[in-house]
Amino acid sequence: MSEYHNIITSSEETLSIQKAVSRLKETLSVFDFKSALSGHLDRNLLVTFSQPVQSLEIAGWLCRQAVYPKLFWMNREKDFSVAGIGIADTITFDGSGNNDACFKRFGVSVADKTNGARYFGGFHFNNQEQQNPIWEKFSSFSFVLPLIQLTFEHNIFSISCHLLLESSVAAETKISAITAMLDRVITDSDCSAMKLPELLDLSYNPDEKNWIEQCQKALQTFNSSGMEKIMLARQTVLEFSSSFSPLLFLLQYPYPQNAIYRFYFEPAEHHAFFSFSPERLYKRDDNMLLTEALAGTCSKETIQGGDLQASEALLNSEKDIREHKFVKDMIYQELLKICSEINMEKEVQVLQLNRLAHLYTRCAAKLKPEFLNDCEVLKLLHPTPAVGGVPKTEAMKHIVDLEPFSRGWYAAPVGWISRDAAEFSVAIRSALVNGRFAYLYSGAGLVQGSNPFSEWEEVDQKIGDILAITRQEV
Repeated sequence: MSEYHNIITSSEETLSIQKAVSRLKETLSVFDFKSALSGHLDRNLLVTFSQPVQSLEIAGWLCRQAVYPKLFWMNREKDFSVAGIGIADTITFDGSGNNDACFKRFGVSVADKTNGARYFGGFHFNNQEQQNPIWEKFSSFSFVLPLIQLTFEHNIFSISCHLLLESSVAAETKISAITAMLDRVITDSDCSAMKLPELLDLSYNPDEKNWIEQCQKALQTFNSSGMEKIMLARQTVLEFSSSFSPLLFLLQYPYPQNAIYRFYFEPAEHHAFFSFSPERLYKRDDNMLLTEALAGTCSKETIQGGDLQASEALLNSEKDIREHKFVKDMIYQELLKICSEINMEKEVQVLQLNRLAHLYTRCAAKLKPEFLNDCEVLKLLHPTPAVGGVPKTEAMKHIVDLEPFSRGWYAAPVGWISRDAAEFSVAIRSALVNGRFAYLYSGAGLVQGSNPFSEWEEVDQKIGDILAITRQEV
């Protein structure tokens, strides 16, 4: 059943968060749902109640809430961010089938939703992979329309709540649930007193010896089976003295100026996945698509240099240029199947981060009318060679055989989607928190001539930002 969307702004006045919550409750109490439903009896009705608020620390506000699930998203440009709690609606699936089947099921579900309603969440990297129990809270895909959310967009802060009216559920019941949730909202966003507990242990899976053996096996496939590139990952396991709010990692990220996506999804208390990714999978606005190739890495600490030296090292590295070309060429070839116009930048650029630099090429394309469904884009672009390999299908098989853990949501598409727009990052530089344990994930792209010892150091560098939060050294 399709949905109809109605947006109600309580007032144009910018209020404190405390007064804004009260204003939303007042607006809900006088909402005439019978009149709203009368013209749309054959459709669900989504009503968004919104109120501008004074500026505040959105992630800090989210950390203070005691409602689950919790989610957070900030784009790379830092001009759009959302913190959400509770569930107004979901798009979710947890079952068997390959990635293409999951994406198709996902696309069908999204097609029934209203224009403009953004759902936030992510996917399994490989839905055919046997998932470790630590991922039990994370479905094949799970996307949430928050019941209550704080938003920063167009330089305006606002708080809103979503009321989804369905014929099977009494409107009074849903309105009462939102009002009760608003009563639970904590308006304070100060989390300065919250600290991570003591770190007891740090271990690697695989350890360095097994990593070297794993990489050597991968390199052998380049000669024996026609593989050209494969990305292998490592799991770094942190054990803390007690459970804690995983949002502390988000709040204490040490390099706020970095051009990265911030994604956070906590379906249940002390169970969260988050990512500090520099990599866009794609952004869609109607039929216009933006994507990019991001592969090839230089550590500024390793070369003991700055931005200029890192750029020179990357642009003069035959190995990194070749690795980047695999990603760039595959993206172009895949887009030919669904796009009528493709504008891939000819010149390779360098994306500068605090500790690392990456080779980077942007691409703009126009989707053909028959491919305006995000499932087709997801099927073609995931996984990119930067997180999978070339050829794609064979690389996925080798990853399952070689890696001693399941990837879960690591390196998968995460972000938001609506019927007419979407944006997904690739969930690298990420971690899963499960109670007292945090599992950090990072990988390295192997091509002919790769040095397993150097790749081990690169994996260390890629999780350096997250490790810095624990005030520990690798």
